[in-house]
Amino acid sequence: MIRVVGITFKDVGKIYWFNPGPYKLEKDDKVVVDTIRGLELGKVTIPPFDVEDGVLEHELKQVVRIASNNDLKNYKENLAKAEKAFGTAEKIIARNKLEMKLLECEYTLDKQKIIFYYNADGRVDFRELLKDLAAEFRVRIELRQVGTREGAKFLGGIGICGREICCKNHLREFDLVTMKMAKDQGMSLSASKVAGLCGKLMCCIAYESPVYEEIRKRIPLNGDIVETKDKKRCKVIDVNILKEIIKTIDDEENIEEWEAKDLVKIESHNKEEKIIIDKELEELIDNE
Repeated sequence: MIRVVGITFKDVGKIYWFNPGPYKLEKDDKVVVDTIRGLELGKVTIPPFDVEDGVLEHELKQVVRIASNNDLKNYKENLAKAEKAFGTAEKIIARNKLEMKLLECEYTLDKQKIIFYYNADGRVDFRELLKDLAAEFRVRIELRQVGTREGAKFLGGIGICGREICCKNHLREFDLVTMKMAKDQGMSLSASKVAGLCGKLMCCIAYESPVYEEIRKRIPLNGDIVETKDKKRCKVIDVNILKEIIKTIDDEENIEEWEAKDLVKIESHNKEEKIIIDKELEELIDNE
């Protein structure tokens, strides 16, 4: 068995696994860990527990120490320094006339490196920018390009639901969202209806997808031939999946509504329609 602890570096950030070592850690404890970026201050999100040997894909780094008062002081100082550095870096980027949007910057706990996160439509030649930033801040500089979803997570905002966007509020990692999910839920396939603030398909489309999948497996769908409880043979012409209300038409072109439980599917004529995607919709598909 191997002992592991889940550490995050942002309030709603990805969980990384470390070896807790000799420390008895509890949820919300602050710890110092060694990462590929350098020493960082993290928070215990999942307290230590045991996992089977072979479950982990690589050897875990060990927690360096429980954060001291000096570590917490340095962290707060770094936040203030990063806020000033952000404004300075924006001016330097503008001076270099680069097509990139600066999202956030942060210092490692030991102040040996500053990391700048940015969005850009393509590759950016930032060789001169690196020289200017290094001359200004006199520490190691790392420029990290992130996708539009990650960009929205940095910036935050209010979604069309009127609430804070999920990736900023609670979503630690991004799930796969497809146009088929939106279609199966009867959503209007227009960019204004299915796109989030990031310009990609809304993450919440994936939340309800399993419910729609389960319902679609057990009720008649458009095109199916059904038998009603009064033994009439009809064709399904419309379906309200969540309410499980089915609209049918018979041979005499009489249209009626039924509860799905009152129908028996005789023949399945529901065909998987090809989803027609225009250029505007194609841009919503996350291929980053």
